[in-house]
Amino acid sequence: MIEKAKQADLLAIIEVIESARAFLKAQGLDQWQTSAYPSSSDVLSDIEKGVGYVLKNDGILVGYAAVITGFEPAYDQLKGAWLTHNRDYVTVHRLAISSQVRGQSLGQKLFTDVFETFDAYTDFRVDTHPDNQIMQHILTKLGFEACGIVMYEGERVAYQKLITKVSDNR
Repeated sequence: MIEKAKQADLLAIIEVIESARAFLKAQGLDQWQTSAYPSSSDVLSDIEKGVGYVLKNDGILVGYAAVITGFEPAYDQLKGAWLTHNRDYVTVHRLAISSQVRGQSLGQKLFTDVFETFDAYTDFRVDTHPDNQIMQHILTKLGFEACGIVMYEGERVAYQKLITKVSDNR
């Protein structure tokens, strides 16, 4: 299960992000290549705001994401159409999985942990680089739908997943 990141996790988180950055570069993607984003100051800010989350595997930090609830201003400028006009949703940014555990479906696990941790929400949104086929595959497999293009560190494909809650009327 994901847990809130602590300042003591910062170095391990940066190692995971740098590992993911190198993996993206090896895939020929310019995502996270042209700027210092995400930087240690971005992660530190996430931790201070209480929106940084880590995924551990056998006690070792292997994943990171910023999980933000509420309204994401960049998503208001979508070229396309969201599935709903809801303005209270969960956004996942800066998701990174260590290349040391690549192929173990831990990106999917991080997302399913987000769904469980934020189970009061039914609307989840994320964006990714247009050429990041691996992330797009994960999102599609998890039931996210492509809704259009947003500008977030460049042009990104925006995805949304709506979860239907089953009420227990016994």
